[in-house]
Amino acid sequence: MKSDGEIARAARLKPIAEVAARLGLGPDDLDPYGRHIAKIEDEALARAGAAERGKLVLVTAINPTPAGEGKTTTTIGLGDALNRIGRKAVICLREPSLGPCFGQKGGAAGGGYAQVVPMERINLHFTGDFHAISAAHNLVAAMVDNHLYWGNALDLDLRRITWRRVVDMNDRALRDVVLSLGGPKNGFPRQSGFDITVASEVMAAFCLAQDLADLEARLSRMVVGYRRDRSAVTVADLGAAGAMAALLRDAFRPNLVQTLEGNPALVHGGPFANIAHGCNSVAATRAALGFGDIVVTEAGFGADLGAEKFLDIKCRKAGLAPDCAVVVATVRALKMHGGVARSDLDRENLTALEAGLANLGRHVANLAKFGLPVIVAVNRFTSDTAAEFALVRDVCRERFGVEAVSCSHWADGSAGAVGLAEAVSAVLDENRPSAFRTLYPDEMPLADKVATVAREIYGAGEVIWDERARADLVQFEAAGFGRLPVCIAKTQYSFSANPALTGAPSGHALPVREVRLSAGAGFVVVLCGEINTMPGLPRHPAAEHIGVDAAGQIVGLS
Repeated sequence: MKSDGEIARAARLKPIAEVAARLGLGPDDLDPYGRHIAKIEDEALARAGAAERGKLVLVTAINPTPAGEGKTTTTIGLGDALNRIGRKAVICLREPSLGPCFGQKGGAAGGGYAQVVPMERINLHFTGDFHAISAAHNLVAAMVDNHLYWGNALDLDLRRITWRRVVDMNDRALRDVVLSLGGPKNGFPRQSGFDITVASEVMAAFCLAQDLADLEARLSRMVVGYRRDRSAVTVADLGAAGAMAALLRDAFRPNLVQTLEGNPALVHGGPFANIAHGCNSVAATRAALGFGDIVVTEAGFGADLGAEKFLDIKCRKAGLAPDCAVVVATVRALKMHGGVARSDLDRENLTALEAGLANLGRHVANLAKFGLPVIVAVNRFTSDTAAEFALVRDVCRERFGVEAVSCSHWADGSAGAVGLAEAVSAVLDENRPSAFRTLYPDEMPLADKVATVAREIYGAGEVIWDERARADLVQFEAAGFGRLPVCIAKTQYSFSANPALTGAPSGHALPVREVRLSAGAGFVVVLCGEINTMPGLPRHPAAEHIGVDAAGQIVGLS
């Protein structure tokens, strides 16, 4: 089997104008970035926003394991297969972050014969959106320190400045830093740190904003720190919002690319689901709903993170109501949740598989709490046996009340996901009234919202609060932010905050160590366990194997 890079390079890409025509877009509706990528112009986005909305399908997954699940690959394969059977489908994905590309996870353009292309450009600098977001965020950081240097007229308390800097790279050495060393000419020394760009509140606001005016309003509301009297200082107080909006103007327009089969895909925005809300931009999703009859989008990591935030944050804020959810699983990953070592995954093990199915079952049950019909997509590996798939299918049908469909889109492209496309189409064609609901109401106190997610989604028995975090939450409510949803940051590998606790643990404690107000994005971030907003690189990062060959082609990127 060829590598992802070899498959992507061998593809015959259509001119982007031809892909755009599938959406009813003409040359004047595009701002091309070369022959195969384009930004969609504002006028076309406005037309799409006024059009009748298509159906929205959310693709999510079980908790990830080193065995792999293939959520993005399945999203692309499903979109291709829907088009193959005659539906007008549009795919919506997040943009890849350079941190995982050079770290451990790799790129985020799919895999095998279910990819978006040009893969290498999408995985690397793409249209520069992440650089614009980093620049807008760091402009605020520079203006904060400049304000301190020139007299601190806003009376910012140096001990309570909350705005950090960002970089789109995994770099644990930047988690905690001291700024402005070198004497008076460089300002006032203080402790701060860096987050990865995808954890930036600017990224979150960028992805949740309805339009440029809404984006600038959100930027204005962002809190950079507090005065000695504990009153908030905002981006608006610094006078930075207009310049930030100027930096983000072009980036805010969604990016149009294509799949290996020439079907349209909007790739825009990229917050992580373990430390942010993990969904592509509202602007891209709304546009796609106007362009197509069916929109297939994904939410990051397992359904306990990405799907819960997609539903409780993005859908709540944007007025979206999904029509169907697809939960991606693999036999191999389910066996790992059942206690099998990675080295033994090629062997049939029905006992471990049945134990691991508890993880899938909880995700299915959780999505039902939001009123969504669910289909399970079993992303097939060559080592899977007929008996193993039969067990998954039977347990899903008899215990979980859902259908499981075997898929081979990684190896076979759209032809390998036709069964999944037909199952999704059947659900959508029922045209049942939407039963979608969020997990908690706006008026519920913030601590109760955290407890509700912990209990209903994670299976936790209690929430253990750090004293300072609980006090900050009370302060947020006193300042008028109590109606915001919560964005829980925790490990992606477990329902709990302990990454080693696989399967479907119950009764565990969820330890909350810190809370952060994202007033512009419109949620409260709740950091649990050892989760960090600046990841580190593994012992042997993927960067060691990425390079450029004698022909000038990038190698080692997946």
